[in-house]
Amino acid sequence: MGTEQKSLRDALRVRPGAVNLAGYDTAATPLSPGGKDKALRAMAASPLAELQERLYAEATAGGRRSVLLVLQGTDTAGKGGVVNHVVELLSPEGVRVTAFKVPTPEEAAHHFLWRIRKALPSPGVVGVFDRSHYEDVLVPRVHELVPESEWRRRYEEINAFEADLAAKGTTVVKCFLHISHATQRERLLARLADPTKQWKFQEADLDERAYWSDYQAAYSGMLDACDSDAAPWYVVPSDRKWYRNWAIGELLRETLVELDPQYPKLDLDLPRLRLRLRPPY
Repeated sequence: MGTEQKSLRDALRVRPGAVNLAGYDTAATPLSPGGKDKALRAMAASPLAELQERLYAEATAGGRRSVLLVLQGTDTAGKGGVVNHVVELLSPEGVRVTAFKVPTPEEAAHHFLWRIRKALPSPGVVGVFDRSHYEDVLVPRVHELVPESEWRRRYEEINAFEADLAAKGTTVVKCFLHISHATQRERLLARLADPTKQWKFQEADLDERAYWSDYQAAYSGMLDACDSDAAPWYVVPSDRKWYRNWAIGELLRETLVELDPQYPKLDLDLPRLRLRLRPPY
């Protein structure tokens, strides 16, 4: 008897127990279709667009379901690359991408989830967060901007927030884009070498790089404290860009296949409507 094919969601789901990112291979390619060329062909043939259209169409008839893709990772991990190469497979009509930067004065004056709630996807929409509410348990922890008791309390708030999203029909797919220290160095050097990419370079990224170990501990704590069946974390090896893009597209595909959105069944009087379209109309 053959064994059941393991899903990518099972393969990349954060492992139970205390998370130590040093135990996750940043160059791994679990369940890969067979290399870069095959991954690109698989992405081109993906049914993502049709699945998304069905989700969007379902909402026009009162469906309440949506999907939220959370992309979290250090500088150069490839959050923008995922938006460019995976999200582009979807129809713009049914996608909302939000890139969260340093909070504005208005945002900072509110609860940390205030700006997140404003950007949540409406029914039928695939929302994409380039960075997210998790910034508020990463940067404040690493730079000691708030007491430990505060960022630990935020874990609990995030878990309750995501559980509520799931209960109301939003499927949350959280992807941590995991790269190595050496890969980040290579990508930063590549930006400096390419005049068309230099605009992306910020010297502040080098300052943050000095806190690499602290950020790894903060990411591990985030994954450990905020992984749940309602909103699971997936650790996506991201040293290989082609694998990162394929894997996140596949995570979305598996999620939408499980949701199985349906085109609405409308009570249309087709003969009458076709008659109205007879010439000269």
